[in-house]
Amino acid sequence: QVQLVESGGGLVQIGGSLSLSCVASRRTSRDDAMGWFRQAPGKEREFVAAIRWASNSPFYGDSPVRGRCTVAVDGSKNTAYLHIYRLKPEDTAVYYCATGLVSERITNSMDYTYWGQGTQVTVSS
Repeated sequence: QVQLVESGGGLVQIGGSLSLSCVASRRTSRDDAMGWFRQAPGKEREFVAAIRWASNSPFYGDSPVRGRCTVAVDGSKNTAYLHIYRLKPEDTAVYYCATGLVSERITNSMDYTYWGQGTQVTVSS
């Protein structure tokens, strides 16, 4: 089992920025990844960003916040970080971190085994 503990959500003003952290109790493997997803009320969970622990290589794919976010890991602390800039009201969602990737489909939420509890981010004027 891997426990993931997220922190950093809250109320943020439009145009502001936020930083989320996710601490893993352990890493499952060297090749594993940490993914970030979000889910707004009434919507499907969607991919935000991901990063490989070993290579520290970020991946944004078709993320709705591509160009407005960065993702990073600190392997020595088993911690991943997500920073989002120029926040918009549509960024309001519960943000989740996930690990234990069982395939190469790094953007697919179904392919992650372990999930954090989620942290609410609300963007408002």
